[in-house]
Amino acid sequence: MLKLAIAAALAGAAFTAPQAQADAAFLARPDVQRYIDEQVATGQFNRPELEAVFANVELKPNIIRILDKPSTSRPWYQFRATTVNDKLIVDGTAFWQGNADALARAEREYGVAPEVIVAILGVETHYGRNTGSFRLVDSLSTIGFDYPRRAEYFRGELTQFLLLAKEEGKDPLTLKGSYAGAMGLPQFMPSSYRKWAVDFDGSGHRDIWSNPHDAIGSVAHYFQLHGWKRGDDIVAPASVAPEAQVDKLLADKFNLHYTVGDLRKMGVAPQTPLADNVPAVLFSLETAPGVTEYWLGLNNFYAITRYNRSTLYAKAVQEIAGQLRQRYYASLAQRPDQASAAQ
Repeated sequence: MLKLAIAAALAGAAFTAPQAQADAAFLARPDVQRYIDEQVATGQFNRPELEAVFANVELKPNIIRILDKPSTSRPWYQFRATTVNDKLIVDGTAFWQGNADALARAEREYGVAPEVIVAILGVETHYGRNTGSFRLVDSLSTIGFDYPRRAEYFRGELTQFLLLAKEEGKDPLTLKGSYAGAMGLPQFMPSSYRKWAVDFDGSGHRDIWSNPHDAIGSVAHYFQLHGWKRGDDIVAPASVAPEAQVDKLLADKFNLHYTVGDLRKMGVAPQTPLADNVPAVLFSLETAPGVTEYWLGLNNFYAITRYNRSTLYAKAVQEIAGQLRQRYYASLAQRPDQASAAQ
């Protein structure tokens, strides 16, 4: 215990010792010691600062139980009912009004429409209301060391998390997020944070936990670097001919392997005007029990699925964005001074 006390005292400002009771058993585990050895060998950390952190990790077995629960895929009509709702639109409109300048600048600099950024932040955390209550060092350590199926990936995310804490001058024992290690208003994983988070307000820190401007800029930057095209559509309704190889096309999931012209030849036709050279992917939505609609996902749909690899998620974002835009500009129409400024 004396060694731990000395280690904590030697740790840098970003790795300050907490008041919580130390878990010497976790620190002493061979796999944890091996991880510490590997990180010290990179030159990015010293042993005292890592020991100060891991001596205070609290493993969360309930996270493993959550991960072991079999996932069930909900049909669109159930997913939409719990994801696209009026409160999200009302609160999103207020969020847009309160952060209009930052959203407009994000659109100018990154090309991503404000309503899409707001929709993402709404779906992810209801504009910061639900960012997660787990200490990130606990959740990432629990999965990284006690869940073999995903251990390698989450140990990598743990390393990225410790690095971002050093870079931002944060105590890693205080930062919180989801049970799976996602952080802040946009729910970035640590590696995503280090790659794509931005200091959008020039404060010197990339604060996606409590600074909505940094969260806005970070989401926009993410989409720009994942191929977002300014002004392009996200989806288009489609009709499918009886002879179309629907199962084969739907199995393509999120991939833009075909153009609209290719799909026309395969019996899939867009119901809105689209040029034949536009890349697209066919996806389906069960809008009611036994009732299926077909849609084409376009380039910006693909970009949304890079954020969350779910067609239901991407379609929900598209619908929420459309409703947000309508509601926001309707509110401006009632305030002529704001409407003219937004032009």
